[in-house]
Amino acid sequence: GRRVAAAAAVACALLLKGRPVGALMSTKPPKPVVAQDKNFQPVEVQSWVQASKGQPDLVIGLRGDPYYLLPGQDGGAIRNFALRAECTHLGCLANWNRVVNKFVCPCHGSEYDAQGSVIKGPAPKSLALAHVELTDSQKVRLSAWSEEDFRDG
Repeated sequence: GRRVAAAAAVACALLLKGRPVGALMSTKPPKPVVAQDKNFQPVEVQSWVQASKGQPDLVIGLRGDPYYLLPGQDGGAIRNFALRAECTHLGCLANWNRVVNKFVCPCHGSEYDAQGSVIKGPAPKSLALAHVELTDSQKVRLSAWSEEDFRDG
């Protein structure tokens, strides 16, 4: 009874930590942010290219959520979009599997291709997108994706 309720309250508090409750319910797009690495340092594009070794890599992005930056194609350093790492089924973290070159959710087996499109359910839709651009100082900035999803065409 009470112990379970207390544990649930602690879990909720940890999940909400640093996020105003209104932000969780907000439909306003998040403000653009400079991506941060696992040490909460701003991500600089050339350092990211060297560290990621041509593979998608997690950063802290919009609203403090995990996003994958994607290696560039045709000689580019980085793709102009990022993928929110949260599986669209129940919100587990979809991991990049470099052996099979796809994102795989460990919870229920959903799979996404390298662009975040669903290739195996139960996930109902593709991983969410964010715009990627570089600041004048070559830091990676993420901003909300409000346009139509180019993967649906």
